[in-house]
Amino acid sequence: MDQFIANTNIVLVIVLLVLGFVFLIKGADFFVEGSSSVAKRFHVPSIIIGLTVVAMGTSLPETAVSVTASLVNNNTLAISNAVGSNIFNIMVVIGVCAILTPVAVSRQTIVQDIPVSAICAIILAALGMLGIADATNMTLGHLDGAIMLIVFAIYLFVLVRTAMKSAKSRGAEAKEEELKEDEVKVISVPLSLLFIIGGAAAIAFGGKLTVSTASRIASDLGMSQTLIGLTIVSIGTSLPELVTSVVAARKNEVDMALGNAVGSNIFNILMVLGIASVLSPINFITENIIDIVVLLVFTLVVWLFGATKKSIARVEGLIMVLLYVAYAVYICIR
Repeated sequence: MDQFIANTNIVLVIVLLVLGFVFLIKGADFFVEGSSSVAKRFHVPSIIIGLTVVAMGTSLPETAVSVTASLVNNNTLAISNAVGSNIFNIMVVIGVCAILTPVAVSRQTIVQDIPVSAICAIILAALGMLGIADATNMTLGHLDGAIMLIVFAIYLFVLVRTAMKSAKSRGAEAKEEELKEDEVKVISVPLSLLFIIGGAAAIAFGGKLTVSTASRIASDLGMSQTLIGLTIVSIGTSLPELVTSVVAARKNEVDMALGNAVGSNIFNILMVLGIASVLSPINFITENIIDIVVLLVFTLVVWLFGATKKSIARVEGLIMVLLYVAYAVYICIR
């Protein structure tokens, strides 16, 4: 496939890139639906399914791209995809939602989720800079990836335990609410397995196709792998979050929009880059550090917007989108 993409027309390469995104997004949908159905059949509470299977599902496209990029030694694409997706999620996805309708910000998001997201970005930068192989090479190695996955497991355990305690304290009312709002579809076991296997295959194929076509486009246009990862690839893998949030905003159902975006950012760093670096060491470059600093600054901006009035207003949403545009211009000319 790599040889075909390397020798084919650039227009067809762009079409294949879009096709790669389609495989990633639809594959993740099928994988999540199949996995959720199996979990429901084993009587796993809906709240745990939502916090694990469904939440991880939104990060599957980023996982596929970053892991594939890492395995083919396209290391800068692996990191820039995850960091770029995080910046897009928190500035554009939430910003567009706020422009459509003010986004409510819960106390948990202000006190817990956003600070944890910032800490994850700091951990990523620290591990990348400390893993110095030589005087000029910074690396995110196997051990660094293992550390991130351990932190991820601890975070997930605390998240599920807290949610279960909260649901238990609400008692019968919580169970009744869960029954009313349970959107996990239970399908037959053979169909569930088909969804899981087919979804995983589509994700793997989409990841490979996306990395190969993105690398070819970057080469033809004289763009760096970091730039292509921060723009085209990161936006493409974040499309599910954007579409879902915009639809929710149009229906005035954005109460959890910011929390979901921030949670996705935590998954992208700890799970996506954790898996990628465990499989194959990832080289860190100066631009990666700069982009992580930008992510931290943007996270602080969103935290300030949310903490002031417990919501993000339309004007603040517009400011967030404009800040992202300014950042996009910067990375294109640097």
